[in-house]
Amino acid sequence: MKKIVGEFKTFIMRGNIVDMAVGVIVGSSFTAIVNALSNNILKPVINWLLALIFGANSLSEVYTMLRPVEGEDGLIDLTQSIYIDWGAFINAIINFFLIALVLFIFVKIINKIRDGRKELAENMAEDISFKEDRKEMKKLGIKRSDKAAVAAFYAEKARKAEEAKREAEEKARLERLANPTTEDLLKEIRDILLNKN
Repeated sequence: MKKIVGEFKTFIMRGNIVDMAVGVIVGSSFTAIVNALSNNILKPVINWLLALIFGANSLSEVYTMLRPVEGEDGLIDLTQSIYIDWGAFINAIINFFLIALVLFIFVKIINKIRDGRKELAENMAEDISFKEDRKEMKKLGIKRSDKAAVAAFYAEKARKAEEAKREAEEKARLERLANPTTEDLLKEIRDILLNKN
């Protein structure tokens, strides 16, 4: 029983489950916002345009009768009639495009914020390294107004970074030679077999 409870706790506490729950809640909230926008702002405008085009008063009156059934009062009973409800179809299309538009804008804003945060982090990292460079130049007695000395400092820094990179690559190569992987051993065996033939 404890094992099941522990597994369930692990399942619930996973990040993607929580993210999915937040996504569902936010999505349903967006649907309510989009429905309010659609029903209270855009549909009246569309109804007005449809009234001009079709002569109907709203989307609910835009339909094609296939088999009308008259009620006791002589009016068509929509609950018993068979008809194509163009208004409901148009409403569904409007809602789809509105939800897609709102989600597009939301994702665009989120991506812009994320890119801004990433750019800010990069700028901060550059600023920190620039401060460290200034401290190092100050220790070496290099003034920032001396452009040649500053250029020489950065050239030396780049040379040291390249040298450190080469040393790390050489160390990795030597370590791989000392501890070959299965892939390395298979390649060596293949080369030996090819040379024998």
